[in-house]
Amino acid sequence: MTQDALVARILTQTKVIALVGWSPKPDRPSHRVAAYLVARGYRVIPVNPGQVGVVTAWGEGVRAALSDITEPVDMVDIFRASAEVGAVVEEAINHLSGRRAIWMQLGVVNDEAARAARAAGLDVVMDRCPAIEIPRLGL
Repeated sequence: MTQDALVARILTQTKVIALVGWSPKPDRPSHRVAAYLVARGYRVIPVNPGQVGVVTAWGEGVRAALSDITEPVDMVDIFRASAEVGAVVEEAINHLSGRRAIWMQLGVVNDEAARAARAAGLDVVMDRCPAIEIPRLGL
């Protein structure tokens, strides 16, 4: 399967996204991408320990960690430094039900975490942004 085919499959099958590293600041990439995804019909669950109890986004309470999400999640979209991705992937593997894909945002690459995710049966996309890929692929 080509990378474009994988990306298209993930984005068309995904309904619920846990967005790790979400910011309430509208000028931040994580906020803009989350808003774009919500506008496209995805349910986005924001994850940011510093914002729990302070902010809700699009009707969703902000979660401190992936392990605080009790419902199934299709994709984990990661806005964290590459070195921090391993812990996020481990938490997704151990605590989330329904998870199908790990998505690392532009500039985020962690081959070891990608291998662990794939070994757990997850699809992996690195160094891409769904807000760029959706219009590029005509989805």
